[in-house]
Amino acid sequence: MAPSLWVGRLAWVGLVVTVVVIGVGTLVAGVSVRKQTNIAATQSALDSAYDDAADAVAAQIAIERKYQLRPDPALRNELGDQQAKLNRALIEVVQYGTGADRRTVTDLRNAHILLNRGIQRMLEAVDVGDLGLALHIETTELAPAFDTIHSLLVKAGESSEETADRAVGDLQRLESIMFVTIGVLFALGLAFIAGCMVLISRFQRRLVEQADASHHQATHDSLTGLPNRALFADRLGRVLATGAPLAVMLLDLDRFKEVNDTLGHRYGDDLLRHVARRLGAMLRGSDTVARLSGDEFAVLLPGVGAADGRELADRVLQELHRSYLLGDVTVDIEISIGIAVAPDHADAVEDIMRCADLAMYSAKDAKTGVVMYDPQTLVHQPNRLLLLGDLRRALERQDELALYYQPKVGLNVDRLCGVEALVRWNHPVRGMVSPAEFVPIAESTGLINRLTVHVLALALRQARSWLDAGHEIPVAVNLSPRCLLEPTLLDTVRDLLTRHGVPARLLRLEVTETAVMGNPTLALETLTGLHRQGVRLAIDDYGTGYSSMAYLKKLPVDELKVDRSFILNMTASDNDAILVRSAIDLGHNLGLTVVAEGVETAEHVDALRLLGCDIAQGYHFARPMPAAEVVAWLRASGRETRVAV
Repeated sequence: MAPSLWVGRLAWVGLVVTVVVIGVGTLVAGVSVRKQTNIAATQSALDSAYDDAADAVAAQIAIERKYQLRPDPALRNELGDQQAKLNRALIEVVQYGTGADRRTVTDLRNAHILLNRGIQRMLEAVDVGDLGLALHIETTELAPAFDTIHSLLVKAGESSEETADRAVGDLQRLESIMFVTIGVLFALGLAFIAGCMVLISRFQRRLVEQADASHHQATHDSLTGLPNRALFADRLGRVLATGAPLAVMLLDLDRFKEVNDTLGHRYGDDLLRHVARRLGAMLRGSDTVARLSGDEFAVLLPGVGAADGRELADRVLQELHRSYLLGDVTVDIEISIGIAVAPDHADAVEDIMRCADLAMYSAKDAKTGVVMYDPQTLVHQPNRLLLLGDLRRALERQDELALYYQPKVGLNVDRLCGVEALVRWNHPVRGMVSPAEFVPIAESTGLINRLTVHVLALALRQARSWLDAGHEIPVAVNLSPRCLLEPTLLDTVRDLLTRHGVPARLLRLEVTETAVMGNPTLALETLTGLHRQGVRLAIDDYGTGYSSMAYLKKLPVDELKVDRSFILNMTASDNDAILVRSAIDLGHNLGLTVVAEGVETAEHVDALRLLGCDIAQGYHFARPMPAAEVVAWLRASGRETRVAV
C-alpha cells in the first residue's frame, strides 16, 4: 500500500475516530450534564418544599401567639390552613427526596404532632383565660417542639445544599475532563470542544441563575421584593447576637380587607407595593424592611433605642397616612404600629417579635396609631378580649345564653300579638352580663353572626314548643347590620325554620334604619329574599336613623316600630307627639303595622290609641320574662292564649 494512501486512510480513520470520540464524549457529557441538571432541579424543588414546611410551622407559631391576644375562630382556621400547607410540603419532600429525606419527614411529623398538641393545649388555656398556663405551655412545650422542628429542617436543608454543591462540582469536573481530552485532538476536535464548552457554560450559568433565583425567592416576598419573615428573623437574630440595642416595629394596615373587597385584589397588591416603597425610601440603608404576611410589615432598626424608635414610628405613621394613587383611584389608609426594643423588652427573636406584636394589636384595638410595648399594661389580655373569649365559649354551651320574651299587645283588641326575643347572658363568674356590654363586642369582631344564629335557633325552638302546647305566638328577633349583609343569611333562616318545624309567618326579623342604609342595595336584596320565604319583617327603632323615603317605600317590611325615646315623652312633649303621629301616619300610608316601643304608662296607651297605633310593647304590659312565664302571664292577664295570625 502506498505510504500516501496509508497516511490518507490513517488520517480519515483518525478523523473518524476523532469525530466518534467527540460525538461519544459530547453524548456522555450531555447525559451527565442533564443528569446533574435534574439533580440540581430536584434539589431546588426539595429546598422549596423544606422552605414551605418551615414557613408553615413558623406561621402556626405566629398565629397561636396572635390567638393569645385575640382568640378569634378565624385564627383556628388559619392554623388549619398552615397545617394543610405543611402536609403538602412534606408530601413534596417525600416526592423529591431520598430515603434520608423520608426519614426526616417521619421525624418532622412526630415532632409536629407534639407541637400541635401543645398549640391545642395553649389555645384551650387562652379560651379559659388561663394566661399563665398558656405562657407555661409556650415555654415548656411549644418552644422545644419548634426548636426540634427547626433543627430538623436546618439539617435537611444543609444536606440538600451539599447535594446541590456536589452536582455543581460534578459539572465542573466534567468540564475539566472534556477540555483535557479534546485539547489533544486536532482542529476539528477543537471546534467540537468549543461547542461543548459553550453548551456546558450555558448549563452552568442556568444552574447558577436558578440557584440565585431560588435563594432570593426563599428569602424575599414575591409581591413587594422585600425580605420575608425568614430573612427578617435571621437578620434580627444576627443583630441581637452582637448585644447592640435595636428597635423592631410591626405595622399593620387597618381595614386593608376593605380595599381588596371593594376595589379588588389588584388594587390591594398595588397598595402594598406603594407602602413598601415609602417605607424603604424613608429608612437607612442599615435598616431592614420586611413584609411578614398579608398587610403586615416589619422594620428592624439597629442601634435605635426607645425614644428614637418612637419618634421614627411617628414619622412613619405620618408618611404612610398620606393618600395613595392606585390607578385612577385615590385611597387613604390608617396604620397601626407596635414597637419593642432590645434588650429592654426582650433579647430573643421570638420574644422581641411577640412584644412588638402585642403592642401593635394594642394600637389597633385602641386606634392610637403607635404603641410602645409596656410590660405593665400589655402583658395581660384586656378585659374586653377576655369577655369575648368567654362569649365564644358560652355559644358552645347550653346553659349560659338564654332568651327572655317581651309581649307585644294589640291596642284595639287587647290581645297578645307576639313577643320579642331578647338575649341574656348568665356568666358563670360575673353573673348577669348586660347585652349592652357583650353585643357591641360581638358586633365589632364578627362573632355577632354566630350569636344571631344561636338566638334564632333558641327562639324557633321555643316557638315550636309553644305551638305544641297550643299557643301560636309569633317571635321577633333582632338582626344586626353585619347579619343583614351576610350572604348565607337566607339559607340559615330557611334551614332553621325547617329544622324546628316552625311556619315562616311566626318569625319576625327586626332591622334598624342604620343597618338598611349601610348598604341599601344589598339590604333590599336580602330582605326581599326573606320576605319571599314568608318571614315577616320590621323596621326597628324608627326615627333614630336617617332613612331615605325612596328606599323605605321599596323595602318589603310589614311593621314599623317607633323608637321608645319618642314614646316616653310623647305625653309631655308636643314635638315628640307630633313625631309619633307622623310615624304612625307614614306606616299606615305604606300599609304597615305600627308598633310603639317603650310604653310604660296608661297615659301612653290612651295617647297611642287616639293616634291609631296598632301594637304596643313596654313595661306597662310586661317586662321581658323567661319563656316559662309567658303562658302564665297570658292566663293572668286574661288575654287570649291562642293568637290568630
